[in-house]
Amino acid sequence: CDLSEVMRAMTALAELTVRRAQTFCMANLVAQFGQPIGADSGAAQQMLVIGMGKLGGGELNVSSDIDLIFVYPEEGETNSTRSLSNHEFFSRLGRRIIALINDLTADGYVFRVDMRLRPYGDSGPLAMSFGGLEEYLVAQGREWERYAWIKARVVSPPHDPHSAELDRLVQPFVFRKYLDFGAFDSMRKLHAQIRAEVVRRERQHNIKLGAGGIREIEFIAQVFQLIRGGRDPQLRLRPTCEVLRLLAQSGELQPAVVQQLDASYVFLRNLEHRLQYWDDQQTQMLPEAAEQQAIIAQAMGYADYATLLADLDPLRAFVNAQFEAVFGSKQESGDEALWREDSDSEALTAALGELGYREASALAEMLQQFRGSNRYRQLPEASRQRMDSLLPRFIRLCAAEQNRDDALRRAQILLEAIARRASYLAFLAEYPQALPRLVHMLAASAWAGDYLTQHPILLDELLDTRELYSAPDWPQLDAQLAAQLEAHSGDTEREMDVLRQFQQAQTFHLLAMDLQGVLPLEKLSDHLSDLADLVLRHVLRLCWRDLRQKHREQPCFAIIAYGKLGGRELGYASDLDLVFLYDD
Repeated sequence: CDLSEVMRAMTALAELTVRRAQTFCMANLVAQFGQPIGADSGAAQQMLVIGMGKLGGGELNVSSDIDLIFVYPEEGETNSTRSLSNHEFFSRLGRRIIALINDLTADGYVFRVDMRLRPYGDSGPLAMSFGGLEEYLVAQGREWERYAWIKARVVSPPHDPHSAELDRLVQPFVFRKYLDFGAFDSMRKLHAQIRAEVVRRERQHNIKLGAGGIREIEFIAQVFQLIRGGRDPQLRLRPTCEVLRLLAQSGELQPAVVQQLDASYVFLRNLEHRLQYWDDQQTQMLPEAAEQQAIIAQAMGYADYATLLADLDPLRAFVNAQFEAVFGSKQESGDEALWREDSDSEALTAALGELGYREASALAEMLQQFRGSNRYRQLPEASRQRMDSLLPRFIRLCAAEQNRDDALRRAQILLEAIARRASYLAFLAEYPQALPRLVHMLAASAWAGDYLTQHPILLDELLDTRELYSAPDWPQLDAQLAAQLEAHSGDTEREMDVLRQFQQAQTFHLLAMDLQGVLPLEKLSDHLSDLADLVLRHVLRLCWRDLRQKHREQPCFAIIAYGKLGGRELGYASDLDLVFLYDD
């Protein structure tokens, strides 16, 4: 049978085991102590068992631990003369579930249970209320826990109505509203810790944690989920290969790369299973004994171990190369002299003059004032390091523009505006290929600089030049906007965010095409007018959604455009002159 069938079967077995254990233990505890009741709602309470890791992702190994977290909706107590607090009741329930599944008997055990991913780890409470979990995630949740919670899924009881409430509580912690490019650095550091531990324990032949192993493929998939999942609900998937395929569709990764990563993941997971079949151990270490090597090679369909390694070694080298392409340091050197802490205005003026800046003295003073400002000095260490890396590169890139002095002034204003927004600095540091396009826009237009300074979230639009300079396909964009709004249906604040971000992004695309000289003026006005029309249609639909139950299914309502929108002569900063008519 293939890998997906094995993973599905093992996951289904684990889910069934947990559900049966919970049902049995819950009935016994209720008979002893009564039904837990919520203090606020007065409703009966049920514990939710969250599957983490491979159980949550539906990717369980043949010899996996199952990572669990126990939560319950409300504090309160049981409705019995032998009353227990809800916390004590569900803690006892959790201990009994673990004992049934994990304890070794004459017949063996069912699954090993690991509870270390719960809040506060081994030192934390075994079961926690929703309120306690939310407080922990907001106040103490760490970056690696965001990664862990991506795969979280309620496995027992199935279809519990409180699962949606739990999702609403956890998702803002995992998936930030903004584009979180700081996730690159966080996961880079986490991987470095794992790699150091692998080296310390001499586990370089570990096909999960070693270079080019399973974990590196998982990190490649999940870093883009952490970055973009807040704005793109489609990325909130759990299975690794499904995420990779979606990244190929969105253009984040090349389809050929994803195809090979997918195949590598399947190969490594199949190899992992065969290592675990050998002695029912949770291992990912390649064997050292010749006899075991021969058996593993045969189980993988190879004549001998050397032939297996001939495929495995280049596969791991490819995975590691892709990991480094995503997570490797993007820092460049060579321009440090332009932004040294010990350089004075005179030295900086001379350096700027050599680069061709006409007002080198004034620009040097501007940069020195920024370095001495509280805004710069109070930056977190990571942000200050990124700023120190970025400014020399901006100085060098702006010098290549014809309007270099204005370009540098606008770049400095933009950097100062986003200095406290660590994610935007992280974006510029992680995607140096976007910097020349950004500098070119700043040099070409003061309005572009102001627009980006006001809406730095648009920096992300600079990544894909094919899309950036392509004429808008309004029917396709209409469908995309409808899908994004549908994903946040009923959440008015998020719907407003989606509309704003869509309008700003499309305006920015038109601006980029305009500055690149690929969009005639009359076409620009047409597209800006089409954009306004499209947004107005969706705004009307959303507003009527909440009114139609009181009135009619389709509104007898018209929006009449006057002025520049009516004449399809809209400019970047034009108002919309509108009149509303109704016949109802």
